[in-house]
Amino acid sequence: MSDNGFSISGALTETGHQLIQRVYYEDTDFSGLVYHARYLHFLERGRTDYLRCLGVEQRELITADEEGLVFVVHRMEIDFRNPARMDDVLTIVTRTEKAGGAKMVLQQDIRRGETPLIAAKVIIAVINAKGRPRRLPEALAKQMQIETQEG
Repeated sequence: MSDNGFSISGALTETGHQLIQRVYYEDTDFSGLVYHARYLHFLERGRTDYLRCLGVEQRELITADEEGLVFVVHRMEIDFRNPARMDDVLTIVTRTEKAGGAKMVLQQDIRRGETPLIAAKVIIAVINAKGRPRRLPEALAKQMQIETQEG
């Protein structure tokens, strides 16, 4: 948290984790609209900072125990509803739908003010350092579910 009370990692709220991002020239294509693949970057930043706000540092998980723990995107469904443009200020919202076993299911939305731009369902596989499936540790699963119940 910086001196002004604003966290660069966003914040946990009643509706899930929220991260604010501005659209820059590099995010757009020749038409001035955000290039479709750039939304994946915004969604990834939302997921990463969501975990960070929950106290989970992904780079430490790989060596947290003898097996290691890694999150990888297994499947993603995206609905493109409205375009974003250069200089728009976007809110990326991330919520846990399910956390347990060897996967997590996250719901993510990107909006400009009240206008919905993107709705995504992201299925995350939990694997070990050797790339084999492993169970999400119970403490982490509970931490993810607590946030869901509060939100």
